[in-house]
Amino acid sequence: MSHADSTSINAGSTTVSSQRHRLQRAKRWVVKIGSALLTDNGQGLDQAAMAAWVEQMVALKAQGIELILVSSGAVAEGMVRMGLRARPDSVPELQACAAIGQMGLVQAYETHFRQHQVRTAQVLLTHDDLSDRKRYLNARSTLRTLMNWGVIAVINENDTVATDEIRFGDNDTLAALVANLVEADALIILTDQDGMFDRDPRHDPTAVLLPEVQATDARLLKMAGGGGALGRGGMITKVRAARLAARSGCATVIASGRGENILQRLKQGDVLGTLLLPEQDRLAARKQWLAGHLQVAGQVQLDAGAVAALRQGHRSLLPVGVTAVSGNFQRGEVIACVDESGEQIALGLVNYCADEARRIAGQASERIEAILGYVDAPELIHRDNMVLI
Repeated sequence: MSHADSTSINAGSTTVSSQRHRLQRAKRWVVKIGSALLTDNGQGLDQAAMAAWVEQMVALKAQGIELILVSSGAVAEGMVRMGLRARPDSVPELQACAAIGQMGLVQAYETHFRQHQVRTAQVLLTHDDLSDRKRYLNARSTLRTLMNWGVIAVINENDTVATDEIRFGDNDTLAALVANLVEADALIILTDQDGMFDRDPRHDPTAVLLPEVQATDARLLKMAGGGGALGRGGMITKVRAARLAARSGCATVIASGRGENILQRLKQGDVLGTLLLPEQDRLAARKQWLAGHLQVAGQVQLDAGAVAALRQGHRSLLPVGVTAVSGNFQRGEVIACVDESGEQIALGLVNYCADEARRIAGQASERIEAILGYVDAPELIHRDNMVLI
């Protein structure tokens, strides 16, 4: 059964396709928790709820899941600490609230995770960080390193320095961009609603929960409503986030964070909240994106051994297999890989700029640091960032 057949919007249906197995198989999750949940609707950080979510994330980590947490709540917590009843309108006041609230937010997460002997890291991002190629790649490398070390990154928008022009506008969007950044399998958006409804349940008691839909279905945007007093985004930002995450093949779940053991139950495949499905799986979506780059920034020529490693062994491209480098490409750009006759065999995202690639061409990966003075990755192109032609 195709996704289109299994996920048409039919609020009255009680049958659901088997797509929940995506969550059972997912190995990399981005979990986003909203302000209304974290601050108990403006009453200050809900320590008991935070402890429960942390315990669930620790359990998922023990099951081999790589986790990144995107957390709202800094501005809301700052408002509570300053005794403000209404969300400020001016950017400086919002930034000041964020600076004040971020202290308590991160301290609370650190305390709860440390009780389970799990290390955490604070990561603050702005839109510029993910639109600038170099900073994008640096953020990706850092987050991958944290995951490899078993450290859970706690990410928030850097409200203290963001302005109206560069701010994400809501952490739903930030969470989706992070899911794209780390190539997550699943984005879990925990909110104060049970999921996506065909109508706003706060105003229409006959509204019906949609258990499973296509993330790109245009009708969803018409169904989505506004947000609450504390958060910047409502259901419409969550739908847009799901559409954004779907571009990299990531499935999204919108579910109530107040549900008992919600994360574990989603991992088990329980039908909770709304599952918004991408049209393609993660690997296929990424390969299609790479294959669509008809204009490449440069190319590298490979020896016969490297060609065989790519074609037959599905290996990453190491510098030792490169015999020549052409073009003036930057780190993170798409380049072509050609064999000794000049035939194109692959496209991929390169980990080093052209000058660096020339210097390490033909060299063992162990010598990269000695030659360049640093090492970003042992591969010139990782196999996950490569598509064979």
